[in-house]
Amino acid sequence: MEQTHTISNSPLTLHNLDQVLRSNLSLALSPESRKQIIKCREYLDQKLASSSTPIYGINTGFGSLYNKNIPKDQLEKLQENLVKSHACGTGPEVPPEIVMLMLFLKIQSLSYGYSGVQLETVNRLIDMYNNRVWPRVYEMGSLGASGDLAPLAHLSLTLIGSGEVHYDGAIYTGEALLKKLSWDKIHFKAKEGLALLNGTQFMSAYGTWSLLHAHRVLKLANLIGALSLDAFDGRLEPFDEAVHKIRPHAGQVHVAASVKEILKGSAIASQAKKHVQDPYSFRCIPQVHGASYDAIQFVTQSFLTEINSVSDNPNIFADADKIISAGNFHGQPLALPLDFLAIALAELGNISERRTYQLISGARDLPHYLVADPGINSGLMIPQYTAASLVSQNKQLCTPASVDSIVSSNGQEDHVSMGANAATKVYRVVNNLYSILAIELITAAQALHFRRPLTSSAELEAFVNTFRKVVPFIETDRELHVDMVAAESFLKTYSLKFPV
Repeated sequence: MEQTHTISNSPLTLHNLDQVLRSNLSLALSPESRKQIIKCREYLDQKLASSSTPIYGINTGFGSLYNKNIPKDQLEKLQENLVKSHACGTGPEVPPEIVMLMLFLKIQSLSYGYSGVQLETVNRLIDMYNNRVWPRVYEMGSLGASGDLAPLAHLSLTLIGSGEVHYDGAIYTGEALLKKLSWDKIHFKAKEGLALLNGTQFMSAYGTWSLLHAHRVLKLANLIGALSLDAFDGRLEPFDEAVHKIRPHAGQVHVAASVKEILKGSAIASQAKKHVQDPYSFRCIPQVHGASYDAIQFVTQSFLTEINSVSDNPNIFADADKIISAGNFHGQPLALPLDFLAIALAELGNISERRTYQLISGARDLPHYLVADPGINSGLMIPQYTAASLVSQNKQLCTPASVDSIVSSNGQEDHVSMGANAATKVYRVVNNLYSILAIELITAAQALHFRRPLTSSAELEAFVNTFRKVVPFIETDRELHVDMVAAESFLKTYSLKFPV
């Protein structure tokens, strides 16, 4: 059943964004948002009619052309030319779920009534969303200031009957789409093209997607890490509350308690141990996963601020009779957290691969490579290679994008955030991490078999039993790529309570 989400001044939450990704939502503007959009546009029209004072991007050129005044009869053409000339994206096409988030976040930002757009323009963007019209946008081209110019230009071309879109399983030109849906071309008024192109919605969409999955993969990492600990016959003492009370980082305390709860009632965990200590990849799960938890919380707050903000330029304050050219389009508040998020998630993969390695090493009375007849069977030898390759690539992807800046627009835009590159990198890190955790899950579930007749906790036994419906126990060598793909799909769809 289709649900309606009302665009309003009420703060967006992660739960709202999760619904955007997972539900068949339709959008509608609240009466207050409509009122604010109309009020701002009327103020700007009156300002332009009563004054010839240069206002950046409204009756002047853009970037280093800010000193070129534009006649009133050319203001619509100026905005249309801006959108066309800035559609310079290249590289892979942006995935549909990211374009969907871009469109949603752009509508949200324009709805606050500080951008000077026509109500008609915002309504058309909503029509695009509700009809599942996804413009073709490309991954490369944004410097993360002045906003995400190239990708947002591609997002906006449809409004004027240009560009290309995905609609109803086919690709249409913008002109053909308008004809098919009986939509009129939008005639931009002064400032509208700039309002559409200035903004951080490309960075924000990639970052939002990655952040939603970051919360998910952290829970999965705790669950799979607990399974690996039990399959390795690990000790529970490092998860004791007393240890974490004397070093009370929030994430560390949270993860220790979570793992201990997951392992509650495990016969394996409660049996006497021959060893007095476990390797760091098991013993330090609270400290390592916990640090990633803290990083994810920080990034969450940064993104919740951003997605509930106005990030175009100039900003129009009708009540104060002010039009201010400033820098809310600059992506630095996102670039730094995005780099931090990539590092935090890569570390979850780093420690996961080490647990996989330990489980196949022949330690703790487990057979080499977790197969009954090693030699004729290679068992789980090579999935660890794959995990190691993915971990290595993630390390390379963690080189910060935010430390770079290249001068653009003839020196007028002399510091940029490179937040778009940070955003696309973390997207790749998340997808790699799913694959790494899938390999650990295959390995840990296989190792658990060799602990029978002892059982793990009720939660973990149920988790493994569900997993076994898609990836059976490995008796002899088989094509493990199939199992890895199935395991990854399982992790992406396994039911977890999302944080509200």
